[in-house]
Amino acid sequence: MGSKQVQRSVPQPGPAANDAIERTQAAGMQIRSLSAWYGTTPAIRDISLDIVPRRVTAIIGPSGCGKSTLIRCLNRMHEVAGGRVEGRVLLDGEDIYAPDVDPVQVRRLIGMVFQKPNPFPMMSVYDNVVAGIKLTGGLGKHALDEIVERSLIAAALWDEVKGKLKQSGALLSGGQQQRLCIARALAMEPQVLLMDEPCSALDPIATYKIEELIEELKEDYTIVIVTHNMQQASRVSDYTAFLLSGEDRVGELVEYDETKQLFTNPKDKRTEDYITGRFG
Repeated sequence: MGSKQVQRSVPQPGPAANDAIERTQAAGMQIRSLSAWYGTTPAIRDISLDIVPRRVTAIIGPSGCGKSTLIRCLNRMHEVAGGRVEGRVLLDGEDIYAPDVDPVQVRRLIGMVFQKPNPFPMMSVYDNVVAGIKLTGGLGKHALDEIVERSLIAAALWDEVKGKLKQSGALLSGGQQQRLCIARALAMEPQVLLMDEPCSALDPIATYKIEELIEELKEDYTIVIVTHNMQQASRVSDYTAFLLSGEDRVGELVEYDETKQLFTNPKDKRTEDYITGRFG
């Protein structure tokens, strides 16, 4: 990353991994004693957990508990809003907050898909996919064509838009726009894909397609998803982290476990109360 490059070696799978042949360079992440502030206002406090490679980790919790802050800290997007952090976030063993690490390089390796689909309205479908690639330059049209096709296939969108590549991305449906944004992130060949409530603005059919896509993408990518939807978390994730804020409105990690274990036999009463709808 920048002057300090992340090694692109493939890490060993976590305990929930299967024996399938590893096809990409997905990486695990380790969060250690992470706290974050907006100005002088604390948002999350002393969070530590491991993100298992090639698995989906869901972050759940009531509004205002720091879910979006946490996920934005994982690729240094928190800094864009003037925030600061303490603690460590390791990608494949290297601290993304180390002084000699370039945050732009971090965001290439750890992609982000936001709550509201945000294709560039003045760009075509094609140019949306390769927008980040073109900033670095050096690739010819044939290489870009291959990246566009590969990324749209990976985002389960190619068959729907292959005849519309020159049309504005803003003309697509909401669900298609979100998959276009996913394709744009995948074009950068990230090791980790972050999704901040990617289905909250979508209808049930579009949501189902995104959830199907997440299930396919975890074969090649490490995925972290923020969701308010308990059913969605239980459907798409392998691991779940439950955050909660107290009277001081600072988010803390209450429990982190395999999703099936957390939803069927939580260790903390607050987790049980939240997932059963007693509050939140």
